[in-house]
Amino acid sequence: MKPIAIFRHAPIEGPGYFATYLDRNGLSWRLVKLDEGEAVPVNPRDFSGLVFMGGPMSVNDDLPWLDPALRLVREAFGADVRVLGHCLGAQLLAKALGGVVTRNAVKEIGWGRVDVLEDGLAREWIGEKSISVFHWHGETFSIPPGATRIASSAYCDNQGFVLGRHLGLQCHVEMTRELIAAWCKSGAREIERNLKKSPAVQPVGEIQRDLDRRLAELHRVADRIYDRWIAGLKSRDS
Repeated sequence: MKPIAIFRHAPIEGPGYFATYLDRNGLSWRLVKLDEGEAVPVNPRDFSGLVFMGGPMSVNDDLPWLDPALRLVREAFGADVRVLGHCLGAQLLAKALGGVVTRNAVKEIGWGRVDVLEDGLAREWIGEKSISVFHWHGETFSIPPGATRIASSAYCDNQGFVLGRHLGLQCHVEMTRELIAAWCKSGAREIERNLKKSPAVQPVGEIQRDLDRRLAELHRVADRIYDRWIAGLKSRDS
């Protein structure tokens, strides 16, 4: 099987648990370090899938890798190469497929519930009525034309969408203890600035409380979603 390309937009926003999941399932992957100036690949058929991680920037910013990444996603859609987006990656996927990305009403930072829509497709992907996930975002995407919204939260209507083989998640299911520690350290000032501005922002102490239980629950959810996403991945020799 050809490798899965994982796109990193910031040094501390790597694949996390997703890499653990792929290794456990014997699936090869390649990390594309956009934050270090690595070029966006041109041909999506060189990979069995494309995965875009999070990042502190906006897909509305003037970024050197953004237009090539948007083109790659659109070509992947036409070539039937599946795409998965986490947070910023979901916003990039939404924009590439005709959605728009705007400021969310409030920032979401920390643990929170996401409701799974009463829809057969949503249940196929997530399987539960409500899940506890991790959030860190200030923007939101619209649902692209033809896509199906599968999840929402009290503070962000669009937490996930599916379009064919493609999945975009505003929330983070790839978190690990190491990622959470790094984000809390680098984002401590952002948290402090927004604690009184947003009811969806948690202090660092609350974010780091009971991590073993929270991460075990999160990874169980991630396993279900990732199982669905990798189903049918195959070598692309043409």
